[in-house]
Amino acid sequence: MEAADQIKVVEKYVEAFDNGDMSIIRDMYADNATVEDPVGSPLHEGMEAICAFYEGAMASGAKLALTGRPCCAGNAVAFSFQVTMPGMLINVIDVFEFDEQGKVNAMKAYWGPESLE
Repeated sequence: MEAADQIKVVEKYVEAFDNGDMSIIRDMYADNATVEDPVGSPLHEGMEAICAFYEGAMASGAKLALTGRPCCAGNAVAFSFQVTMPGMLINVIDVFEFDEQGKVNAMKAYWGPESLE
């Protein structure tokens, strides 16, 4: 998968939150993908669990804004962004790993208490 294609997935991810569009989330993840948000928390495994996680995040009013250029290496892309929610700002770094079909098969979000503003 080319870096430009990986970056397009990141941009679509931000768009999903801007528009509350779960179809983007469903389209970008592999059926057997995992989401670990934040790293160290229980995994969300499979499409049903991932969609439930994102439905909750979007229902909170969370909006995303990239804070740097995505960095691509091999089958992965890492990107920094801020999550804005009513009364809260979270600085996050996400890493997407892609399968051979160009779907995200693993997402890890790096943030903790020190990331909150």
